[in-house]
Amino acid sequence: MTINAHGDHLNHSTHEAPADNHGRQEAAEHAAPLTAHRGHGPATHTAEHGGSHSGHAAGHAGHDAGSPGGLQITQDGYTLDLDTAIAEAGRIDFRFRILGPDGSAVTEFDAIHDRELHLIVTRRELTGFWHVHPQREADGTWAIQLELPEAGAYRVFTDIAPRTLGRTITLGADLAIAGHYAPQPVPAETRAIAVDGYEVTVDGELRAEGDLLTLTVRENGEPVTDLQPYLAAFGHLVILRAGDLAYIHVHPNGEPGDGVTPSGPEITFHTAVPGPGVYRLFLDFKHDDVVRTAAFTLTAAPQHAPDHNHHQ
Repeated sequence: MTINAHGDHLNHSTHEAPADNHGRQEAAEHAAPLTAHRGHGPATHTAEHGGSHSGHAAGHAGHDAGSPGGLQITQDGYTLDLDTAIAEAGRIDFRFRILGPDGSAVTEFDAIHDRELHLIVTRRELTGFWHVHPQREADGTWAIQLELPEAGAYRVFTDIAPRTLGRTITLGADLAIAGHYAPQPVPAETRAIAVDGYEVTVDGELRAEGDLLTLTVRENGEPVTDLQPYLAAFGHLVILRAGDLAYIHVHPNGEPGDGVTPSGPEITFHTAVPGPGVYRLFLDFKHDDVVRTAAFTLTAAPQHAPDHNHHQ
C-alpha cells in the first residue's frame, strides 16, 4: 500500500510495514517513506519547500452551493486538459493545461495559499496520495515529474483561482497507470497514526452540517508545542470521500502570528463534508523543518432528519 505526502515534493511512497525508511533526494525535492500505526492507513514525511498564505478556517473545496469539488473535469467554463490520461508506472513527465471559456490555455491565476495551482493525485482506493506544485510554462502548460510506482486507477485534482473568474474552483480528471492492477480496500478506520516518531490523534466527527475536528501531535509521547508554519498555517487537511472522491481542502482555525493561535499540540479545523460515507483525511504538519503527513479513515454517519411529530 502506498500513501504519499503533501507539499512541494516530487513523490513519496510508504508501506504498511515497519517505519523509518529514508527517502532519496530527487531534483531539488526530498521524499521519505513512513508507515502508519496499527496497520491502518500509512503516513509519510517530506521535505518542506516554503511559502505562506493567509490562514483560513474553511476549505477551498472549489464548489458552489455545497456541491463537492473535484467531481467535474469542466466547471464554469474552465477545463482540466491532461496531455495524456494513460501512463506507465514509474517516473512520468506529467503535463496538463487549464483551458478557459475561449478554449485557450489560461496563464493568469490568483494565488491560493501562496501557489497559483495545487495538484493533488490520489489512487482511487485512497491508498496513495501526492500533493505537489508543478511549474507553469509560458504557454500555459503545467509540468512536473511524478513518481507513480504502481498500476491502477488514479484521480488528479487542481485547485485554481483563474483571475478572470475571481474565485477558487477544483477540477478533477482520471489518470490510468498501466500494468497489473491489484485493487485494495480503503484502509480501515483509525484515529491514531504513528509518523516518524510522532503520534497524531484525531477527535471529533465528520458531519454534513459541519463540526470541529481536533488533531493532536505528540513526539515520543510528549506534546509538540512548537509546530512550524507550513504555507502560513500550522496544518493542512485534505479530505476525500471513498467511492466518488468528493474533495475538500481545509485550513485550520487561526493562523501563525495572530497572537491567539497556539503552535500545537492541537490543530483545530472546522469541517463540513458533502454527506455520509467513508472518508480519508490527510493532515500535513511541519516540525523540525520537515513536513509530515498523517492519514486517517473516518466515517460520516447519515444526518438524522428532524422529528416533526408533535403530541397533541
